[in-house]
Amino acid sequence: MELTLLGTGAPAGLPRPGCPCAACATAVGDEARAATALLVDGTLLLDLTPGPAFAAARAGHSLQGVRQVALSHPHDGPALEFPAGLPAPVRVPDGQELALISGHRLRALALDAPGTGYAVTGPGGERLLYLPPGAAVAGLEDEPAPVPYDMAVLDVVGRPDALARLRGAGAVGPTTDVIAVHLDHDVPPGAELHRRLAAAGARTEPDGTTLIVGEYHDVPDVPRRTLVLGGARSGKSAEAERRLATFPDVVYVATGGTRAGDAEWAARVAAHRERRPASWRTEETCDLVPLLTAEGPPLLVDCLSLWLTHVMDEVGAWDDGVWRERGARVLGERVDELVGAVRGASRTVVTVSNEVGSGVVPTSAAGRRFRDELGRLNAAIATESEHVLLLTAGLPTVLRGAVPE
Repeated sequence: MELTLLGTGAPAGLPRPGCPCAACATAVGDEARAATALLVDGTLLLDLTPGPAFAAARAGHSLQGVRQVALSHPHDGPALEFPAGLPAPVRVPDGQELALISGHRLRALALDAPGTGYAVTGPGGERLLYLPPGAAVAGLEDEPAPVPYDMAVLDVVGRPDALARLRGAGAVGPTTDVIAVHLDHDVPPGAELHRRLAAAGARTEPDGTTLIVGEYHDVPDVPRRTLVLGGARSGKSAEAERRLATFPDVVYVATGGTRAGDAEWAARVAAHRERRPASWRTEETCDLVPLLTAEGPPLLVDCLSLWLTHVMDEVGAWDDGVWRERGARVLGERVDELVGAVRGASRTVVTVSNEVGSGVVPTSAAGRRFRDELGRLNAAIATESEHVLLLTAGLPTVLRGAVPE
């Protein structure tokens, strides 16, 4: 089954007309995108968006062979353009199936937002999932485990939880080719967009690209271990959470715990919890080794600097005498144990830590001790991580790991 991406952008396109934002200003060339529309085997058109005939011609196709047009956007969605000669568009009712003379079958899926999703089965049995912007399939948890789709085309950036639900239900598997569409100006185009999608096990292609549904494609590998570094308020926690937003059943390990009577700290913790997906489970602990050595879903540890503070408290590292006598040795053993657990982890692990190398030299011996030990810990964890990022002003710099283009 051949799929041509006539457009891959949000309903208003990218760049948005008249928008002065930085993302729109740099959305040129292959990063400029018309509103999303798909042409399947030249006979099925999914969504009518402005300029479909021109978009098809630019991709080297014609709409003359189209025998069915199906709409996915809500009724108050983008304006429709009806080129001469196309059949009248239809919206298949949820749960019903439409059989085409071409041998394709089109089944409508109920969503958790306005609009209609479609499961398309080709004449050869290939299976394609297509969802409109801002929507996820509803009721997946109530259905038997489905056979994974060969390709899923959906709003990965705007609804990462939609992909997480599909993965959790088995509708998207390790070999499913995940294509991000409905791309808007909320994510910078270019290398940053492709990096974020690769971290989610997805990709995007320029308008006009033709893909083969069911053909093997090298699905982006999600790194087993990732370290996200950054200074205070650099965006490192949000970046770490974003890397796992498309995966279900993530275990979030909060090493800071709670602090009785500290309202400001409680507000910080509450803000972190509020932005996490509801399906994630939280563990408030500094006992990281058992979690790292156990089998299970992805693990997000936020953060190593608070873990180090806790351990240095336990070993008496702030007392010079205790430090010289046994504190340094015991701390080294605890760090080695943690690093070994990260090295041997079989589950996906994302760790967060503060980068201290760019700050001023602390005035106290205890402050310098903490800075030095955190620097050593960061370096040791980075050595064991396939992917290392440094966040500055919310922007990631890749220190280790390939950057997809």
